[in-house]
Amino acid sequence: MKTDYKTIKVELRDGVAVLTMNNPPVNQLSEHFVLELAQAMTEAFTDANVKALVLTGTGNNFIAGADITQLQGVKDKQALQPKVLEMARFLNSIEMASKPVIAAINGNALGGGLETAMACHYRVAAEEAKVGQPEVQLGLIPGAGGTQRLPRLIGLPNALEMMTVGNPIDTKKGLSRGLLDEVTTPENLVDAAVNAAKKFVSGQLKLEERRTRFRVWRLPSAAEQKAVCNGARFMAMQKAQGYIAPFKVIDAVEKGLSFDIEKDIEQEVDLFCECALTDVSRNLIGIFLSSRAAGRLPRTEGIEPAPIKRVTMLGGGVMGSGIVNLLLKGGFETVLWDINDDVLQKDVAAIRKTFAYPIKKKKMTEADLDKMIQGQLRTTTSLEDAKDADLVIEAVVENMKIKQDIWKKLESICRPDTVFATNTSALPISEMASVLQDPGRMIGLHFFNPAERMPLLEIICAEKTSDQTLATSVAFGRAIKKVPVVVNDGPGFYVSRQLGGLFGAAVYLSADGVDAAQMERVVKEFGMPMGPAALADLTGIDINYHVGKTFEQRLGERYKVHPLTELIYQTGCYGRKTGAGYMDYSGPNPVPNPKVIEVVQKYYADNNVQPKKVPDQEIVDTMLALGINEAALIMEEGIIDRPADMDLAMIYGTGFPPYRGGLLRYADAWGVGKVHEKLLELEKKYGLRFKPAKLLKEMAESGKTFYQA
Repeated sequence: MKTDYKTIKVELRDGVAVLTMNNPPVNQLSEHFVLELAQAMTEAFTDANVKALVLTGTGNNFIAGADITQLQGVKDKQALQPKVLEMARFLNSIEMASKPVIAAINGNALGGGLETAMACHYRVAAEEAKVGQPEVQLGLIPGAGGTQRLPRLIGLPNALEMMTVGNPIDTKKGLSRGLLDEVTTPENLVDAAVNAAKKFVSGQLKLEERRTRFRVWRLPSAAEQKAVCNGARFMAMQKAQGYIAPFKVIDAVEKGLSFDIEKDIEQEVDLFCECALTDVSRNLIGIFLSSRAAGRLPRTEGIEPAPIKRVTMLGGGVMGSGIVNLLLKGGFETVLWDINDDVLQKDVAAIRKTFAYPIKKKKMTEADLDKMIQGQLRTTTSLEDAKDADLVIEAVVENMKIKQDIWKKLESICRPDTVFATNTSALPISEMASVLQDPGRMIGLHFFNPAERMPLLEIICAEKTSDQTLATSVAFGRAIKKVPVVVNDGPGFYVSRQLGGLFGAAVYLSADGVDAAQMERVVKEFGMPMGPAALADLTGIDINYHVGKTFEQRLGERYKVHPLTELIYQTGCYGRKTGAGYMDYSGPNPVPNPKVIEVVQKYYADNNVQPKKVPDQEIVDTMLALGINEAALIMEEGIIDRPADMDLAMIYGTGFPPYRGGLLRYADAWGVGKVHEKLLELEKKYGLRFKPAKLLKEMAESGKTFYQA
C-alpha cells in the first residue's frame, strides 16, 4: 500500500499499519485531509498484508476537531447536509470495517477527533491527552455520531454533561468512565496501540464485540432516558439562556439511542445543520476565529518576539498576585518586588489564595503549589534584583510620579532590551514612558480582575512603543493563555471607556424616571453577567465617578458627569466596600439603599420627573445605541479600529453575551442606519452624550457595516 501522503505517513509493523496524521496546525478534519485519510484507510483495509490499523496524530493533537472555516458562508441546509452526512458515514465505515482500528490518542481528541476515536475499536491515550465534545461552545452539536456513541461508552448522564457543557476531560477520568481502554506514557503510546491491535489479530479481542454501536448495556431504559433528558433540559434552561445547541444535544439523545444507530445519526446530522445555520453559531464561530487571530497585526508581521523566561513583578496586591499566579502557571522564573518584607509576606499569602480554586477542584495540591513557589518565585525589596529580567510588569499605586520614578531607576538597572509593562488602568502610558531614554520599550499590559481567571489582556501601545516591544508582548500574552487585544493609548483605553458607554445610559434612563430594578433585570436577561448598579457596587461608585471626571476633563463636554451621578456620589455610599451603594449590604440579603432612593426621589421632585414604565426593549436599545456610538467615537480617535478585536474585548473583558457575537456584530444585525436613527431620537431627549459619531453617520448614509465581507 502507499505509505506517503501529504497529510498521512504509513508505517507497517508486524502486519499492523500505523497511520500518523499530520495536518497542521492542529490536525483538523479539513476536506482534503479527510479524503486522504479515507484513501489511506481503504488501502489498508484491502491490503492482505495489513491485519489491523493504528491511527495516531502528531504534536499535541490527535485530531482537534473539524475545520470550522468550512462552515463560514454556508447558508443553505441542502448544501451542508450531504457533506456532514458523508463524514458521519465515513466514521460508520471505520466502525463496521473488517479489520480492527485502534486509536492511539497522542493529544487533543476533540469534537470530530473524539468522534473518530469512538468509531475505532480500541482507544489508547497518552497520559496528558484531553478528550471532549466541545461543539456546543461553537453553537453546534456533534455531527458525526457523537451524540449516539458517547452515551454507549460512558452512560447518558456523563455524556450529556460532556456534550452540553463542552469542557474536555483528562485521561484519568476518560479511563474511569470507560471512554478509554488504556492510558500510557507518550513514549509507549504507539507500541501499546500496536500490542492492542495484535490482540485482535490473535483473537484475544473480538472485533464484533468492540464495535461501539453494539455496546448498549450502558444505555438507559425509556423511562430513565426521559427523566435524564428532562433533568438536563431544566439545567440547560438555567445556565444556557440564549444558546440553542445544548437543547439540540438533548433532542438528539432523547429521540435517538435506538438500535438503528444509522437512522439516529442521520437525525443528529439534521440537528447539527439546524444549529450551523443559526446566527448564534455564526457568532460563536466568529469569536473563535477572531480569538485565534487576536494580536496579529500588519505592523508586527515578520518580527520575531524576544524570548521571555524571567519576569519581575512590581507589587503583589490584588492585581499583582493574580499576575504572579499566571507567571507561575506559565513556568516563568519570577521575582516579586514590594516595598518591605511585611508587605511581601502578605503578597505571597495573596498569591496562595489565587490557587485556592484549582486546589479545591483537585486540579493541583498544596504540595504542587509549594514546589512551584519554591522553584520559581523569589521575593525582594531591591529593584536591583530586576537586572536579569526579560520583562518587568508594574502594578503599584496609581500615581504617575511614583510610577515614573520606578521606571527611571529600572532603566539604569535592566538590560536595554528588557520590556517595561505597566498594568495601569487609567494613567496615560505615553506620559509615563516620557521619562525613559528609550520610550519604545514601554507598553501597557492591562489585566482584568481577577487576573488569574479573566481571559482578556488589553495591550496598550504608547505613542512610541516599538514594533518589537509589541510583538514580544503579544507573544507573552499568548504564553500565559490570554486573548491579546491591541489598542492605542487614550483615556480608559478601550474596555473601560466602552463599558462606560454601554452602561452610561443607565443614569439618563434613571433620571428620566425609569425603574432601576427593571434596568438590572433587563440587562441580565439580555445576557450580561450583571446590571449597571450591581457592577458599580462591585467596582466602586467612587472609582467610577473619578473615571467619569477624568473623561470629562480629557474628552470634553460630551462626557460631562450627570447631575444625578454627582448626587449619588455625595452620599458617600460607594458600593460593597463601604457596605452600601445602590444596594445596602448590611443585612442577610442586599436591599435597595434608602439613601440612594432618597437622593433619586429628591432629584425627581426638583426636576419634575414622574416615575415611568417603558418597554424592556427601550432600555436595551438605549444602552446598546450609546455603546455602539462609543465604539464609533473610539474608532474615530484611532484607539482601535478592528471590529473583531473590539468585540473580543467586550466579550472577554466585560461578559458581553458571546452568542450575540459582540457589540458591533449586534450593531450590524440591528442595522447601522437604525442605530443612527435611535441616537438622533435620544440626542433630542437626553442631549449631547447621545449625538451620533461622524463615523456612524457616514456609515448609515453609505449603507456600510462594521464587519465587511
